Amino acid sequence: MIIKKVAIDLGTTNVLVHVPKNGIVVNEPSVVAISKVDKKVLAVGFEAKDMIGRTPDTIVAERPLKDGVIANYHTTEAMIRYFINKALGGVRLFRPEVMIAVPAGITSTERRAVIDAAVSAGARAAYIIKEPIVAAIGADIPIGSASGHMIIDIGGGTAEIAVISLGGIVSWGSVRVGGNCFDASIQEYIRRKYGLAIGERTAEAIKIKVGSAMFMNKPLTMEIKGREMISGLPRIIEVNSDDVTQALEHDMENLVEAVKQVLHDTPPELSADVMDKGIIMSGGSSLLRNLDELISQATGVPCFMADDPLLCVVRGTGIALENLESYKRSILATK
Repeated sequence: MIIKKVAIDLGTTNVLVHVPKNGIVVNEPSVVAISKVDKKVLAVGFEAKDMIGRTPDTIVAERPLKDGVIANYHTTEAMIRYFINKALGGVRLFRPEVMIAVPAGITSTERRAVIDAAVSAGARAAYIIKEPIVAAIGADIPIGSASGHMIIDIGGGTAEIAVISLGGIVSWGSVRVGGNCFDASIQEYIRRKYGLAIGERTAEAIKIKVGSAMFMNKPLTMEIKGREMISGLPRIIEVNSDDVTQALEHDMENLVEAVKQVLHDTPPELSADVMDKGIIMSGGSSLLRNLDELISQATGVPCFMADDPLLCVVRGTGIALENLESYKRSILATK
């Protein structure tokens, strides 16, 4: 009997699905479009994301996850079902085993909601594993060794900071700073400085094209379109990376403070290990320009970017699912 296995990185911004031997088969936005009239799911992923900010009153395009946990149960269940079907094909003889990565600070109720949603969506068995652990596995960190390794996983909703030794988390912290938070800060700053209202997607484009965590010697610039607050008319302006650095100042302070707190809570022997090896960064939002440099300067600890930071969590979840026996101590809950 061949039981299919599916590893899911259920992120606030993106959902990634890994199938052993096939690699990453799905990488789509975690957005669902629903009809308000009959509560039917109209679109999921890229198709639904295109609808954000452009829907009529009868349709709502929403992210069912907030800060890495389920905010809307039924929509999340529909989304998980859609991505499992997309990964494995519609017709299956056996229900798959599913492993889902969740934030380290998840409560038992939130954990139960994730498991129930996965089982309702068609999973034969569901496993839950903490994101910092799988991010470290995906970043090729030997988490089973008796040595301290520090990882910062910055996603769409939260930044998870953890020191790992002997396969477990020794000290950790979580702060609600991530890609969505960055986008909201950019929107607010552009509205305040230029009197221009911009949408989520424009803010995200600014962050990706010209965003920087620190002031640059040669700031990057780009043109953006928005609606002028006073006249209500469309307008084009030019923004640069210094605007983004100022917009994200508060978020960066919160992130650095959380990293310092985790280092403060780490036993001295493991602190020495972290100092030797440096901090590894993963998650899509860690790609913000000069963020590793900012953390390195603020803490005095070298900071490095993992290879393919966006894929670390899902790759690590896939490895843990294929080697359940080796990682069973790291698994939080099963059903």
